[in-house]
Amino acid sequence: MDDRWRDFPEMDRATLVALRKALDGAYRDFSSDYGAAIEAFFDPLLYFLVWFEKLLLAAPWWLVIAILCGVAWHASRSWKIVLGTAAAFVLIGWFGMWDDTMRTMGIITVCTLISIAAGVPVGIAMARSPRTRAVVTPVLDVMQTMPAFVYLIPVVMLLGIGKVPGVIAVVIYAIPPVIRLTDLGIRLVDRDVLEAADAFGATPWQRLTGVQIPLALPTIMAGINQTIMMALAMVVIASMIGVQGLGQPVLKSITNQYFTLGLLNGLAIVALAIVFDRISQAYGRRMQAHRERLEG
Repeated sequence: MDDRWRDFPEMDRATLVALRKALDGAYRDFSSDYGAAIEAFFDPLLYFLVWFEKLLLAAPWWLVIAILCGVAWHASRSWKIVLGTAAAFVLIGWFGMWDDTMRTMGIITVCTLISIAAGVPVGIAMARSPRTRAVVTPVLDVMQTMPAFVYLIPVVMLLGIGKVPGVIAVVIYAIPPVIRLTDLGIRLVDRDVLEAADAFGATPWQRLTGVQIPLALPTIMAGINQTIMMALAMVVIASMIGVQGLGQPVLKSITNQYFTLGLLNGLAIVALAIVFDRISQAYGRRMQAHRERLEG
C-alpha cells in the first residue's frame, strides 16, 4: 500500500460486515413481506406484455411488415426508409429470426410506452419547478452512470426472473433521456410565445398542452429516440433474467462459441436499431420543420 494512505481512516471490518448483513437482512425481509403484493401490482403489465407478444407472433409476416412500412412512411415521407424497413424485416425472417425479433419488438415497444408515460410528466414537472429539477437530476445522474448489470440485482431478488423484471430493468436504464430532453424542450420554448398565450387568456393547462408541448415535441422526440436505442442496448443483458428475444441467442452464442448464431442475431438487433432510429429521427425532423413554420 502507498505510504500516503497508511493513516487513512477505514471502517472496522467487523462493523462493515455487520452493516452489510443488516442491509441484506432488511432487503430479504422486505422482499418476503411485500414481494407477493408487488408481483400482483405488476400482473396487468405482464398480461398486456404477453398479449402483445402473442399478437405480434400470430400476425402474418406480410401484415407486420406492411404496418411497419406504413409507420415509416407516415414518419418520414421517404421511400428509402420504407424500402430499407421492408428489406431489413424480410431478411430477418429469411434467416429464421422472425419470432425472436417479434418478442424483442414487443419488449421494446412496451418499455418505450412506459418510459414515455412516466418520463414526460416528470420532465414537465422538472421544467416547471427548479426544486423538482434539483431533486430529480442527481437521481438521473445515478441511473445513467450505474452499470446496467446492477439494475438486475434488486429486481431479480424482489420479483425473480421473467418478463416483468426485465421490463422494469430496461425502463430504469432507458428512461433518463426522455426525462432530460422533455425538461429541456419545455424550458427552450420562446418566452415571447408564452407571453402571447398569457395575453390571450390561456390557462396554465392550455398553455402547456397547446403551446409548450407542441413546440417542445422535436426535442421530446429526440429523447424518445435515445430511449429506444438504450432499450435495445439492454436486450442482451435482460436476456440473462429470462427475457426472450434476440438477446437470448446472442447470450447462447457467447457461452457456447456459436459465432454465426451470435453474428446474425446481433445484426438483427442492429437492423432494429437502425430502423427505429431512422423512423424516429425523420419524425423529429418533420416536427422541427413544422415548428419552424409556426414560429415563422
